[in-house]
Amino acid sequence: MEATHAITSAQDAEAKAKQETLLTPRFYTTDFAAMDRIDVTPIRAEWDAMMAEYEGDNNHDHFQRTPEFAEEARAQMAQMTPELRQEFLDFLISSVTSEFSGCILYNEIAKHIENPDVKALMRFMARDESRHAGFINQSLKDFGLGLDLGDLKRTKKYTYFKPKYIFYATYLSEKIGYARYITIFRQLERHPEKRFHPIFRWFERWCNDEFRHGESFALIMRAHPHLLRGPNTLWIRFFLLAVYATMYVRDHTRPQLKQAMGLEPTEYDYTVFRITSEISKQVFPISLDIDNPAFRAGMDRLFKLSQRMDAAKARGGIVGRLQQGFLAAAGLATFARIYLLPVQHHELPRDVRVAPAW
Repeated sequence: MEATHAITSAQDAEAKAKQETLLTPRFYTTDFAAMDRIDVTPIRAEWDAMMAEYEGDNNHDHFQRTPEFAEEARAQMAQMTPELRQEFLDFLISSVTSEFSGCILYNEIAKHIENPDVKALMRFMARDESRHAGFINQSLKDFGLGLDLGDLKRTKKYTYFKPKYIFYATYLSEKIGYARYITIFRQLERHPEKRFHPIFRWFERWCNDEFRHGESFALIMRAHPHLLRGPNTLWIRFFLLAVYATMYVRDHTRPQLKQAMGLEPTEYDYTVFRITSEISKQVFPISLDIDNPAFRAGMDRLFKLSQRMDAAKARGGIVGRLQQGFLAAAGLATFARIYLLPVQHHELPRDVRVAPAW
């Protein structure tokens, strides 16, 4: 990470959380009237079973710091290299922003609708995301960089997404979040000497919250099958690629983070893609061919173009702006080429729900 982007103060952390780029988490709003019309009757039995799991709240006591957590965090923070410290801070800030984004969206939907099924779901998911965001923010406070989440809610820009875009994007973000967290947890379970911060001990039960959130959107989409066929498969294809490409570029932008865990960024990313692709077969009739050499070459090119874009922004001036325009066009063309690659088709299973077995 370049020195000009170093996070050294609470103001830096706040500015980072409020950034609006292709790689930073966004806050969303949607069509509340359309959300109110959701009908889960076709999957009522599975829905009621899932809601009972939310009601049981098996993580109600999980997101609480122990004295040992604080002591371990202080000792390990002192040993971090400056590069790892910056990448870890970037990870924490983007994670808080992402979790809090979900909390805000779910709360807003719950406030603006009367549909009892959806309203209850949104309240449960907002509860979970609030815990996640608060827990990560406590680790930021250890660095003296805690975010003012109330101010973030008031001042960060909101993006409007149609409900179906919310379903596709949020389903994928929750499932890929599960895949990311469980892959990290398993790695550090095998190599505890690589666990450079205690927050990773919480990832196993934490990621099961993410998994269940994804299940919720899977059930909604399966209850409305028109969302999964015809022209909508083009949107599914777009969101699959957008989520994978964002993760790939972001992870390769902060390689020290994965290397400190004993993970190679590219191998880690494709492990996560493979898990996510396998899970998403529960609801999506297509998946991306992540082993296609053209797909992999395209992802590498997107990362290299992102690096060059950062350099052009740093350069500034007329030349820098011209370079940014050229690189943006090259990035769009690369994304389009990957998008047009052949995809894999499959039948949807009879049973919608999937167990978090990875």
